[in-house]
Amino acid sequence: MELWQQMVRDSVHTVDELVERFKIDRKVAEDLDEFFQARINPYYLSLIRYPGDPIWRQCVPDQAELEDFDAEEDPLMEDAMSPVQNITHRYPDRALFLVTSQCGMYCRFCTRKRKVGDYEKISMKGLESAFKYLEEHTEIRDVIMSGGDPLMLTDTMLEKIIQRLRSIPHIEIIRIGSKMPCVLPHRITPQLCNMLKNYHPIYLNTHFNHPWEITPESSRACEMLADAGIPVGNQMVLMKGVNDDPAVVKELMQKLLKIRVRPYYMYMADETKGANHFRTSIETGLNIIENLRGHTSGLAIPHFVIDAPGGGGKIPLVPNYVVHHDENKIILRNYQNKIYSYKNYYDKLNPNSKNGRPGKNGKNHKTKVKELEFTKIELPVLEEVEN
Repeated sequence: MELWQQMVRDSVHTVDELVERFKIDRKVAEDLDEFFQARINPYYLSLIRYPGDPIWRQCVPDQAELEDFDAEEDPLMEDAMSPVQNITHRYPDRALFLVTSQCGMYCRFCTRKRKVGDYEKISMKGLESAFKYLEEHTEIRDVIMSGGDPLMLTDTMLEKIIQRLRSIPHIEIIRIGSKMPCVLPHRITPQLCNMLKNYHPIYLNTHFNHPWEITPESSRACEMLADAGIPVGNQMVLMKGVNDDPAVVKELMQKLLKIRVRPYYMYMADETKGANHFRTSIETGLNIIENLRGHTSGLAIPHFVIDAPGGGGKIPLVPNYVVHHDENKIILRNYQNKIYSYKNYYDKLNPNSKNGRPGKNGKNHKTKVKELEFTKIELPVLEEVEN
């Protein structure tokens, strides 16, 4: 048995342990266990500094979970968009492939708690029908392996799945969604990295939510993946009492870059059952992005998105930097709230554009490409405008 497997086995997960370690009322602990079981491995448990801290909130069951009756179990409609078992096909050219129900640590804000931890809901028996679906749908070029956590599988089982995916000609990219680099970095071994690098291009998206999760162990895990040629991205969930502070998010993003992890997404918390107490306002998220843009490297700024309820997919949110926009110019503000004007140029080079300069009859002029082959275009100049 490998060290990481022993640590999963030694996790806090029973009602008795919840009562003894976290002083949770026994009846509440029983109800919480019925709602969504706990799993806190010894490594992640060791990151807790005091009761109710940002690490505690993510992993220790809370009575507030039992008071959230309004949210949906499947807010993103993954099951409705599942043509066969273990597959969700929402976007045209990519598919989500659930390969295990198990995780190295069960997050209390999990959007898939209706399935996670239940062998019947995400079963290995569904893999063959999933493979056949992927083989038949040639529009799918990108497969995201998820679960549960794919790295809960042994190297041997994981390689069998990846080999099968690599045998499908139209699948170009394989992505692994794994929280292991953050919650159980001991899973990232030289053997795992050596195996994965045989099947490039492979990408891995992980899930750090707070700077305290950047430890020597998690740093080493991410650097091992990067050394194996596996780009690592981070998907942070914005949560009250965890990271709803611009200074905390800035510190996290900068620390991620130091260990070669690219900030990818910052999510609004999903409207999932039992997680309403984590939710912040949208304005909180926009304020965080405002305090990153211009104040740190662009590499450190994730896309701020809402994964739209009802299966609408990820929709980006950005602060409003446009003060005015018409056919002649756009007026913009920068991160210092200084105002700038940029001339609006019609798309003369694209004969099919609907943005051509309007003619007298109100229709757009469309110029043939031939006539524009040697057209010289002057570059627009930004000019500062007085506030």
